[in-house]
Amino acid sequence: MVTIYHNPRCSKSRKTLDILYAKNIATNIVLYLKDPMSSSELNAVLKKLNMTPSQLIRRTETDFKRLQLGGPAVTEQQLLDAMLMHPILIERPIVVIGEKAVIGRPPENVLGLL
Repeated sequence: MVTIYHNPRCSKSRKTLDILYAKNIATNIVLYLKDPMSSSELNAVLKKLNMTPSQLIRRTETDFKRLQLGGPAVTEQQLLDAMLMHPILIERPIVVIGEKAVIGRPPENVLGLL
């Protein structure tokens, strides 16, 4: 089973989902903005991506700037907490298969997992 952390308003997320559908892959769609990840779930996704919170956070989001998350004193834990409170800050889409995951930017990244 494939899981995609999906934002239907994001063109990259929609294109990534289209690739999965075109390959006839059973897909669990998680609308992470409506059903936010728990701390343990986000930590598990980070581990599967082999990334840190600072690598996964969307620096161009308004909330990133508003919350002043770009400063040198901001810790990885603070970034993680911000993503949990404001899931729009999480880079998307994330596709997970077993113990591996990729970010669908570009959408074709998902092909490496299939």
